[in-house]
Amino acid sequence: MARETKKHDKKQDKKKQRKSAAAVAAPPPEKLGSKTYEQELRRLHVELVKLQQWVVHEGLKVCIVFEGRDGAGKGGTIKAITERVSPRVFRVVALPAPTDREKTQMYIQRYVPHFPAAGEVVIFDRSWYNRAGVERVMGFCTDEEAKWFLNVVPQVEFAMTKSGILVLKYWLEVSPEEQERRLRSRVDDGRKIWKLSPMDLKSYDRWDDYTRVRDEMFRATDTEWAPWYVARSEDKKRVRLNVISHILAQVPYKELDVDPVKLPKRKIGEYQAADHPFKYIPEAY
Repeated sequence: MARETKKHDKKQDKKKQRKSAAAVAAPPPEKLGSKTYEQELRRLHVELVKLQQWVVHEGLKVCIVFEGRDGAGKGGTIKAITERVSPRVFRVVALPAPTDREKTQMYIQRYVPHFPAAGEVVIFDRSWYNRAGVERVMGFCTDEEAKWFLNVVPQVEFAMTKSGILVLKYWLEVSPEEQERRLRSRVDDGRKIWKLSPMDLKSYDRWDDYTRVRDEMFRATDTEWAPWYVARSEDKKRVRLNVISHILAQVPYKELDVDPVKLPKRKIGEYQAADHPFKYIPEAY
């Protein structure tokens, strides 16, 4: 009877795994049109401003983590979130490779100073989860170091939430075909070539390795207090709107009453401007 129960449980686990994989890999709907996108983005930006005012008013602390493969759309999504809010409230942290000194520190140490204080939303464009992903795949840390990280990080995030920080973790999921299309576009577009780093090229043929470490990361760190949210990013416009909508739903906020703004009267003409030979730039457009 016990053996039959174990077999049944294994079958159920496999079914759940297949269902989960299918959900992540589900075909995206038709691409969103630019007009609809701009209308919805404008509406969501208004709500983000309301959220910003509430965060400052209530002294909330929000930490948002973005992870995903190269070309998944993290940068564009973050830009869509922050383009209409104050950089003094919404801070973006994108740390470079660690210095020689930082390599000798406790791993999480260089991230802690960037955690939000009251009235701040901090967005990590890649985060401490580098250790569970790129560092592990590319051999910058040992398997033992990565497994130790996966054991410890849920406790760190639990401590963050107990200190009043709301932790939101997003994984942007993209198909291999769409990732390849985006990476190739970086080669051919002079505006994007800076996005294609030597590390991107080295990791390009490691799709299965990244899938494996992603799955291990989810199993170890998808907790009740700091869960992972997966956003399908085949359509850049859709994922930006979906993520912003989700953030607005996760951070409780109210619209604050504000006094109506009225421009004051001003006096012009009491001072005569100097007759200076200003050097105007050429008006090529």
